[in-house]
Amino acid sequence: MERYRVTSGTKFNLAAWDPADKSEFDDGKKDGLEEVTRLNEDLESLQELLYAEHKHKVLIVLQGMDTSGKDGVIRRVFEGVNPQGVRVASFKVPTTEELSHDYMWRVHKMVPGQGEMVIFNRSHYEDVLVVRVHNLVSVETCHRRFKEIVDFERMLADNDPLILKFFLNISLEEQKQRLQARLDDPQKIWKFNPGDLAERKLWTDYTTAYQEAIEATSTEFAPWYVVPSDRKWYRDLVISTILVKALKELDMKFPAPEENLENIVIE
Repeated sequence: MERYRVTSGTKFNLAAWDPADKSEFDDGKKDGLEEVTRLNEDLESLQELLYAEHKHKVLIVLQGMDTSGKDGVIRRVFEGVNPQGVRVASFKVPTTEELSHDYMWRVHKMVPGQGEMVIFNRSHYEDVLVVRVHNLVSVETCHRRFKEIVDFERMLADNDPLILKFFLNISLEEQKQRLQARLDDPQKIWKFNPGDLAERKLWTDYTTAYQEAIEATSTEFAPWYVVPSDRKWYRDLVISTILVKALKELDMKFPAPEENLENIVIE
């Protein structure tokens, strides 16, 4: 799955990344879903180990266009993990208090502690994406923020977290179908926001903003992965595979037991 990693320091063209790609798994949807289930079992064990060892920190960033599947990834990829050691942080329109501070203030206080896994459902990248597309800040400000974000993530990495950033890449046509599905399904229509249609008209602007942000901020210590997301099962397979592999590479160990436990008898 390393083919989906954006190499640091290289030119990045989002149009070259196929949102319908499934070339790394040719066995089809049924087998793909079974593989996601197997990987989920691995993830449960690794998350328990992460929590028990209480040494490493894991930050997962999910970004993408509307309907790209951030909530779906959280439900399916992380199904069954122990909620004691996993948090989801969602970043919506800033509150009055948050606007009274610098744009990174609300983000920094949500990063993981030792033994913890935190999933950002949207993130600090909103402050170089939405604000740019809607001309709330200048292009120059966004470019300055790219450097600030890299410095922020480097500071986090120096304190030993694993940082994985996933851009959920869907096509304009797939977004149309998903928005229509929300309208047609009585159990999903509550998720439909007419404002999404206005944002959809800005697709090209968002593509440009994402392209520049990903190119500027994909680093060795906090890489971006562009995940084909037109097929939900393949999206989940890619993220699960990358995450499980990265956690295994931490080479975690359960803590040693207390000494002299061999003579304890529980009556």
